[in-house]
Amino acid sequence: MERIEATSGDVVVLVGTTKGLFALAAEPDRSSWQLTGPWFRGEEIYAATLDCRNGRTRLLVGATSSHWGPSIYRSDDLGASWVEPEPQTLAFPDHTGAAVAHVWQLQPAGDNQPDVVYAGVEPAALFRSDDGGESFRLDEGLWNHPHRAQWQPGGGGLCLHTIVPDPAGGPRLGIAVSSAGFYRTLDGQTWEAANKGIVPRFLPPPEPEFGQCVHKVDRHPTEPDTLFCQHHWGVYRSDDFGGRWNEVGADDLPSTFGFPVVVDPNHPGTAYVLPLESDFFRCTPDGRFRVYRTTDGGESWEGLEQGLPQENAWLTVLRDGFAADALDPAGLYVGTRTGDVFGSPDAGESWQELARHLPPVLCVKTAVLH
Repeated sequence: MERIEATSGDVVVLVGTTKGLFALAAEPDRSSWQLTGPWFRGEEIYAATLDCRNGRTRLLVGATSSHWGPSIYRSDDLGASWVEPEPQTLAFPDHTGAAVAHVWQLQPAGDNQPDVVYAGVEPAALFRSDDGGESFRLDEGLWNHPHRAQWQPGGGGLCLHTIVPDPAGGPRLGIAVSSAGFYRTLDGQTWEAANKGIVPRFLPPPEPEFGQCVHKVDRHPTEPDTLFCQHHWGVYRSDDFGGRWNEVGADDLPSTFGFPVVVDPNHPGTAYVLPLESDFFRCTPDGRFRVYRTTDGGESWEGLEQGLPQENAWLTVLRDGFAADALDPAGLYVGTRTGDVFGSPDAGESWQELARHLPPVLCVKTAVLH
């Protein structure tokens, strides 16, 4: 089977699509890329990660077959061979009466918890692995939260699509559910809604406790208290791990509707969003593909477009279709619903097309091999 050709120091970009998993690999200068794949042909790949903690080089992939349903596969040799766990590896306990429909997120914990991996699934639930993704157990505290019975699905279903671990390895953890909002635990056991300040335009109350359609949340590795959130309408920042949110960027962005948000791993106040025209017309405004960047915590934003198509580019990027690598300057990678992948080696200043004519892109994830 095909293998990702990469060695220590190289950058790997995983591209999950509606028809399988692809991978791009490059040396640290990120000037030339090699495309491999697809693996899991014909299956939907909503979640993937390359876990390089604790001496591993482990690929974890959440693949959904139209015949056999979802499963989490793993490879310790960059895709040359794969292990499919038993069906009960990621399964709801019998007493819940639930079944996993999709794996939406696979998220390694911080370096201080080198064997912990989290999985977010549909119907919205959180699972935890303590053996590097070989087995998972349900987080019963979140599953039994009194709000859960009132959560409503978003357009993509009732999915737990975002997991925000504490990079220091502490008990704090944040998750986002469409369309329930952002929830957090500060002690690793009890969960609370953390949506104060987020004002959903589609609900009558001005500031409900939950019911917000949070599209994505990201945080900086050295300042985990500061979070950026792309809401169904509105871009927000929190400086206390979701205790309170403040809207940012409304005056500078062509639209505050969008899906992904990415924080620059080198600069805590720098973040990126990809505005779409509206929830009724989910395409880049004016047919111009622009990534917007803030360097001052969201107070102001600038459009970045060098190398990106600026005419008749009616593109859409989903919530996990945008990612940054860990190098300095950060590399940025964007995959579209039309199967294009663009990359920037210089934190968004310039872009190049890395791949085209792939199936619709569902997720983009990055890793730098150790």
